[in-house]
Amino acid sequence: MSENNPDTRFVILPDHRSNPVRSNRLVSASLFLLALFVLVSCENDEKLIKDLTDEKVMVEEARHIESFLSQDGKLKARLTAPLMLRVLSDSMYIEFPNTLHCDFYDDSSRRETWLDCKYGKYYENEGKVYLRDSVVVINTKGDTLRSPDLWWDQNKKIFYTDNPATYHGINRKIYGEKGLVATQDLTSIIFNRPTGEVKVPESTY
Repeated sequence: MSENNPDTRFVILPDHRSNPVRSNRLVSASLFLLALFVLVSCENDEKLIKDLTDEKVMVEEARHIESFLSQDGKLKARLTAPLMLRVLSDSMYIEFPNTLHCDFYDDSSRRETWLDCKYGKYYENEGKVYLRDSVVVINTKGDTLRSPDLWWDQNKKIFYTDNPATYHGINRKIYGEKGLVATQDLTSIIFNRPTGEVKVPESTY
């Protein structure tokens, strides 16, 4: 082949003869393999990027928990639970998946209320606990609050929910169709869309 020939082409064929059809097949196969390689590389890159950017969650486990909450050196709450999971992520929280019990104390460190439920989730940064599944709150007078779920705000010392809740007290039974807001000792409760019964003692003259 002459260097001055503008039609010179560098094609390697087994029989050293021009074969356009077979040449086209070789080119097509090469392009297909190249495209497949690029596709696999892209998928691997996406998987690598996903693995690197996905949020990593770490979980610490502890059993037979007894925890105390104090403010200004005074005991405010005591929590016991068979299992605690501390989840470390962007939004850290503590989970109690196998029931919990909590005692609440007044400013004189006397127990004023206690609570039981099957599940709890404590948002440490917010100072709030989400409680659900057979939530029951009882004070020393025997007043009882029941709800499928409930929030406890440790800073405001209140319970609240937007779901139906029932309160039983002496001579009264009140149902909050749209939830309620209650002080921690259950001495003050605001019901949303309440219905119920309140027994009024007969007047004496």
